[in-house]
Amino acid sequence: MDASSSAAIACMINGEIATVLAVARRNARRYLASDDDTLERPLKSLRGRVFTWRQPWNEIDPSLYLQPFLDLISSTETGAPITSVALSAIYNILSFEIFDLHTVRVAEALHGIVEAVTNCGFKSLDPASEEVVLMKVLQVLLAVMKHTTSQLLSDGDICLMFDTCFRVVQKAVTKGEILQRTARQSVHEIVRVVFACLPKFVSKTERPLKHDLRPNEHSDVYLDEVHEKEPYSANGNAIKEGTIESLVEGQLRQDDISEPASQVAEPYGIVGVVEIFRSLCSLLDFSMVTGRDLRAIDEDMPLFALGLINSAVVLGGKSLGRHSELLTIIQDDLFRAMMHVALSSKNSLILSIICNIVLNLYHHHRRHLKLQLESFFSYVTIRLAQGKHGGTYQQQEAAMESLVSFCRQPTFMSELYVNFDCNILCSNLFEELGSLLSKSAFPVNCPLSTLHVLSLEGLIAVVRCIADRSSSAAESLEPYVDVPVHGYVPFWTLKCSCYEDPEYWVDFVRKQKIIKQKLMIGVDHFNRDIKKGFEYLQEMQLLHDTLDASSVACFFRFAPGLDKTIVGDFLGDPDEFALQVLEEFTKTFDFRDMSLDMALRIFLETFRLPGEAQKIHRILEAFAAWYHEQSPQVLADKDAAFVLAYSVILLNTDQHNSQVKKKMSEEDFIRNNRKINAGQDLPRDYLSNLYRSILKHEIKMSYESGAGVTEMTSSRWISLIYKSRNASPYILCDAQPWLDYEMFATISGPAVAAVSVVFDHAEDEEVVKLCEDGFLAIAKVGSAYHMVEVLDKLMVSLCTFTTLLNPVGSTEELLMSFNEDVKACTATVTVFKIANLYGDHLRASWGNVVDCIVQLQKLGLLAACVSNVAAEVLDMRNEPVSGRGLGGTGSISSGSKKKTTGLIGKFSQFLSLDSDETEIQPTEDQLAAHQRTLTAIEACHIESIITESTFLQVESLVQLAKALVSVANRSQKVGSSAEDETTAVFCLDLLIAVVLHNRDRILLLWHDIYEHIANIVQTAMVQSLLVERAVFGLLRICQRLLPYKEELGEELLRSLQVILKLDARIAYTLCERITQEVMQLVKANARHIKSPTSWKTVSSLLALTARHPEASDPGFEALSFIMLDGAHLTQANYVLFLDAARAFAETSTGDIERSIRALDLMAGSTKCLITWSNQSSIDGFEGDLDPVRVQKISQELTDMWIKVVQALRKFASDPRDPVRNFAVLSLQRCISAAEAMHLPAMIMGQAFDQVLFVMLDELLEIAVTRSAKEYQNMETTLLLAVKTVSKVFLQFMEQLLMLPNFPAIWSAVLNHMGKYMKTRLQERGNDNKLQESIPELLKNMLLVMRARGVLVEGNTRDGYTLWELTWHYVQAIAPSLEEEFSQEATRTKPILVEAVTST
Repeated sequence: MDASSSAAIACMINGEIATVLAVARRNARRYLASDDDTLERPLKSLRGRVFTWRQPWNEIDPSLYLQPFLDLISSTETGAPITSVALSAIYNILSFEIFDLHTVRVAEALHGIVEAVTNCGFKSLDPASEEVVLMKVLQVLLAVMKHTTSQLLSDGDICLMFDTCFRVVQKAVTKGEILQRTARQSVHEIVRVVFACLPKFVSKTERPLKHDLRPNEHSDVYLDEVHEKEPYSANGNAIKEGTIESLVEGQLRQDDISEPASQVAEPYGIVGVVEIFRSLCSLLDFSMVTGRDLRAIDEDMPLFALGLINSAVVLGGKSLGRHSELLTIIQDDLFRAMMHVALSSKNSLILSIICNIVLNLYHHHRRHLKLQLESFFSYVTIRLAQGKHGGTYQQQEAAMESLVSFCRQPTFMSELYVNFDCNILCSNLFEELGSLLSKSAFPVNCPLSTLHVLSLEGLIAVVRCIADRSSSAAESLEPYVDVPVHGYVPFWTLKCSCYEDPEYWVDFVRKQKIIKQKLMIGVDHFNRDIKKGFEYLQEMQLLHDTLDASSVACFFRFAPGLDKTIVGDFLGDPDEFALQVLEEFTKTFDFRDMSLDMALRIFLETFRLPGEAQKIHRILEAFAAWYHEQSPQVLADKDAAFVLAYSVILLNTDQHNSQVKKKMSEEDFIRNNRKINAGQDLPRDYLSNLYRSILKHEIKMSYESGAGVTEMTSSRWISLIYKSRNASPYILCDAQPWLDYEMFATISGPAVAAVSVVFDHAEDEEVVKLCEDGFLAIAKVGSAYHMVEVLDKLMVSLCTFTTLLNPVGSTEELLMSFNEDVKACTATVTVFKIANLYGDHLRASWGNVVDCIVQLQKLGLLAACVSNVAAEVLDMRNEPVSGRGLGGTGSISSGSKKKTTGLIGKFSQFLSLDSDETEIQPTEDQLAAHQRTLTAIEACHIESIITESTFLQVESLVQLAKALVSVANRSQKVGSSAEDETTAVFCLDLLIAVVLHNRDRILLLWHDIYEHIANIVQTAMVQSLLVERAVFGLLRICQRLLPYKEELGEELLRSLQVILKLDARIAYTLCERITQEVMQLVKANARHIKSPTSWKTVSSLLALTARHPEASDPGFEALSFIMLDGAHLTQANYVLFLDAARAFAETSTGDIERSIRALDLMAGSTKCLITWSNQSSIDGFEGDLDPVRVQKISQELTDMWIKVVQALRKFASDPRDPVRNFAVLSLQRCISAAEAMHLPAMIMGQAFDQVLFVMLDELLEIAVTRSAKEYQNMETTLLLAVKTVSKVFLQFMEQLLMLPNFPAIWSAVLNHMGKYMKTRLQERGNDNKLQESIPELLKNMLLVMRARGVLVEGNTRDGYTLWELTWHYVQAIAPSLEEEFSQEATRTKPILVEAVTST
C-alpha cells in the first residue's frame, strides 16, 4: 500500500472520529449518562495518533482503530444516535477493506467487532432511532459475514451473529415493515454464506454439543427438554430497553460457544454450522413441544424458518451428508418437526415448502433417509393428498403437487418399489402412490378439477419414466419369471450380499417381493383364522413345518398387517406354547439405555394389550424380565420393573380416560411406588419424569388393526430412529429397467382407466394433449414388455372415444360431428399412431381398429392411398368394376347431382350445392375444421398398417386378418345396401393386401381368407362388386404367391375350384376376365404347377371357357401355351388338357380354324408320349427304374395314346368337313407315332378294331344316311379315311403279322374297301374319286405284301390260305388285279386262316 493510500485511510478514520464526536457533543446531555468524557477520550486519542502511523496498515493491529468505536457500540450508556454513528463508522471501515487476511491480529479484531455489535447496548427514547440502530446492527453483521476476512470468524462468532440477527427479527415484529424485511433478509444472508462454505468444511470430532444428536431414550428428557426452552417468543416484548437479550432460554449464549477474548479462536467450521442448523430446526418445534396447534399461533415464523432451512439444504447440497452431525439432525429433528408442522398447519404454503425441502433432501441424501422418507410419504403427503387428516382442499392440491414433482424424478418410483414394496418390513409405497394417483384422477359426479389433472400428470410421469427406460434398454425385454422359494425362509433376516450391484440386488428384491406377497396372504388368513394362517405360512415355507416359538414370535414382531388384537390375545394366552412365544417375542426388542416408559411405548405399539387382567399380567411380566436384563441401571430386579410398568399402565389410563374424573397427581404416583425397588425408593426425579412423560404423551394402545396407523406419535418416531440404525441400505436405481415390468404390471390397469376417464371429461386442449401423451406412453411400455392385454384394453378405450364405433345419425351428420369434435379426432390419431408403432402386440383390439378404418372409409375421410392399397397390390386400379368406388378423392363443386363418395365428396354432398335446391354454403369454420380433420387423418398413415404388416408378429398378423374377415362378414350380414357392400369390398381388398404383403407367412393366413372368399363366392346369387373382388382377388393371390410358395401351390390352385361353384349366370358374366386371369396365371407360373389336382383345376377352368364367345380366345391361348410343343405337358396333366383341347375342338364357338388348331394340339401331343416312352425305356435299361415301374409307365402311356386316337376318331365324324378331314389326317399322324413308342402288336390290332374300322363304319353310315347338305364333301373324307387305313396297315404290317388274328384284320380291311367301292354318293360334283382310288390303294397294298413275302400262293390246309382269302375279296373290288399277281406268283409258306368269317 503506497503513502497516498495510507493517508487516505487515515483521513477516512479521522473523518469517522470527527462525525462520532460531533454527534456526541450535540447530544451530550440527552444521550450520555454523565458529563465525563470516558467514552470520548479513546476517540480523541485515536485522532491524535492516526496520522502518526508510518508502517503499512496491514502491520497495524485493527483493534487500535476499531476499539474506540466498539466501546461506544457496546456501552449501555450511549444513546441511539451515537451508537448509530459508531456502527456506521465500523461499516465504512469494513467496506473500505482497510484490513485483510494478511493484517496482524485480524482474527481478534473480527471477534471484537462481533462481540461488540452482538452485545450492542443503547438508550432508546423513540422507536424511530431504535429501528435505525437495529438496521445498522444488521448492516454491520452482514458486512462482517461478506468481508474477505470472514473465514477467520470462529464458530462462536457466527452463532452470535445468527442469534443476534434472529433476535432482531423478533424485535421487528412490533416495528416497521422495512426493519422486518431487512432483518429476515440478514438472517437469510448469514445462512446462505455459512452453508455455501459447507463443502470446504471437514467433519471432525467436536466437543459435546448442547443437544445430543442421538434421540434421548429417556423420555423425560427427550420429550420434555424442549419445555425448558422456547425457540422464540410469541410477542416482541422480550427485547428489553438498552439490551438485545436472548429470547429463548437455552438458546446459543456467548458463554456457551465463545472463547475467552484473550485466546485466538479457530476459524468457524462444522460446529457453528451444526448449531445454526439445529437452531433452524428448533424454530419448527414450538407447536410440537408445547402441544399448541399452529392455527393458534402466528404461522409466519414456521414459514420463515422453513425458508431458512430450504436455503440451507439447497446450498449445503451433498455436503450435508458428509457431516454426520448435520445428517443426524436431518434424520431426527428436521424430519420429525417437518412432519408435525405439515400435519398441524392448514397453510398450504407451509406444506409446499416442506415438500420442496424433502425433495431436495431426497436428491442428495436419500441413501441416509430411507425410513424417514417412508414415514413422510405415508403419514404426510399421501394422507393429505387423499384428503384425510382434516386437511383443506388447498393442502390436498399442494400435497398432490409435491407427489407429482417426486414422480417426475426419473428413478423415484423405481426406488420406491425396490426399497419399500420389495422390502418385507416396509409398506407398499409404490402401490399406495399408484393407487392414489389413479383414484384421484377420477372425477366422481363432478367436473374435472385441478386435483384430477395433477393426479393424472403424476401418473403419466411415472409411465413416462418407465417408457424412457424401456427405450434405452435392450431391444428384447423379457419379464421376470417367478422362481419358487424352496425351504424355510426366516424372512426378517434376509440380506443382500451387495446392495450396490444390480446383478445381486435385482434378484434379491424380486425374491423378497414374492415372499412379501405370500406373507401378506398368510397375514390375511391369520387375521381370519389363526390355525389356517399358520398352515398356509408353513405351506409357503415362511414358518417351520413344526411350529416353534422363535419363528412365530418373529412373525408377530415383523410381519406387517397383523390384527393387533389377535396378536395381543395370543401373547397373553396361558398355553405353554403361547408363553414360549411371548418370551421369544419380548426378546426381539432392544431396550438397552432406554427409559421404562419409552420401552413400554415401543413394546405396546406392536400389539393391542388385551383387556383381561391375567393376560396383561403375563405380558408385563415378560416385558419386565427382559427390560431389567437389558437396562439394570436403576431398577434392582425384574419385580421392580414389573410393578413400575404396571403402575405406568394404570397412570396412563387414569390420565387419559375421560371417565376418570379425579386424576392422579404426581405426588400420588410417587407415593404409590414407594419401596418397590428391592425395598428401596426409586429416585424422585426418575418417577417425576415418568409421570410428566405419561401426562403429556399418552401411551396409545388401541391402534387400528392391520398396517394402517392414524398418526406418528413421539414413541413411534423414536422407534423409527432405532430401526433406521439396522435398516437395510437404500438401493439407488439407475436408468436401466430392472424391475419396470413388475412395476408397470401393478399400475397399468389403473393408469389406462384413469387416463381414459380424464380424457372423457377433458375440455381443455392441454389436458387432451396430456392424455394423448399418456396413451402413447402406456402403449410404448406395454409393447416393450409384450403386455398384449394392456394394449388391447387401451385400444378398446381409445376407439370408443373416436365416436366411430357407435355412429348415430346420417353419414353427413356424422361427418360434420367428427370434424367439429377435436377430442374424437385426437383419439383417432392416437389409435393409428399406436397401431403403427406398436401393432406387434395388438390382439383382440385389431377388431376395433378395423372398425374405425371402415367408418372413416364410409365418411370419405380416408386418403386415396389407403383405399388403393389393395388395388395397387392387385393391379386393379384401371379395371372396370361395378358398384361404388372406394374412397376416391372428390371435390366441392356446384350444379352436380352425381353422388360422390370421396374425401371431399362427402362434405360436398352434405353441403348440397345443386342449383335446383336452396344453396347452403359451408362456413369458413366448417371448411377449416374439415381440412384439419383431413390433415390429421392423412398424418395417421393408416395405409402403413397394411403395407407394414410384413413386420408384424405372427399372433398380431393373424388377429388383424381375423378382424378384417369379421368386419367384412358383419357387413354382409347387416343387409344388402350399397354401403354395406362397399364396406365388405373394402375389407376384402385390405385382407387380400395383407395376404400379399405377407407371402412368406401365407400359411398362417390362408385358411381364414380362403374360407371368407369361398363363402362369398358360394353364397352369391347375383353379380356384385364383392363377388368380382373375391374371384379376382383369389386369382391374383395365386398368381403372386405360386412362384414363392411351392409347398402351398397345390392348396392355392385347389382353392380355385371354388370359382367352378359360381352361379352359372355370374360365371358367364365374369368368364372372360376369369379366363384372362387364368391365362396370366398359367403363363407366369406353369412351371410351378405340378400336382394332378392343380392341373385338373386349371384345365377345368380352361375347358369351361370353350363355349364362351369372349372367353374362348384367351382360354385357348392359355391351352396352347401349355400344350404347344409339349412345353408344359406332363404325364400328370396330359389327359386333363387333352380333354380341354377336345372341348375347344368340339365347340362351334369361334371359327373352324380354332377347332383345327385344337386337333393339331391333340395330335402334336403324341410327341410327348414318344419322349416319355423313350425316356422310361432308357431309365429301365440303365437301372434307374425297376421293371415293374417301367411296365406301369408303358401301360399308362399306351392308355394315353389310345385316348388320343379315340378322341380324334370321334372328330372324324364332325359335320364340319375341314375339321373332319383334319381329324382323319391327325389320326393317321397319331397312329403312326405308335411306332416310335414301340407299342406292342396287340395294341395296334386294337387300334384297327376299335379305332380305324369304327371310323370307316361311322363315315360310311354318315355318307349313306345323312344329307349332303349337312355333311359336305364326304367323298374326300371317305377317301382320306381309306388312305389312312391303307397307310397304317402297311406301316404296322410287320407287327400285325405277329398277331394270330392278322387274317381277320386283313379281311376287315378288304371288306371295308369293298364297301367303300360300292358306295355311291349323292352329293353334287361327285366324280367317283373314291372308286378310282380304292383299286390303286389296294394294288399298292398287295404289291407291298407280296414284296415282303406276306401274300404268296400256297396250298390250302385246314382253311383258307391268305392268298385265297385276299383274292376272294379282291375279285369283288377289282378283278383285274388277280391276273397281274398270278403271273408273278412266288412260292412262299402259306399263312393259314383258322377262322375267317366274311364280313
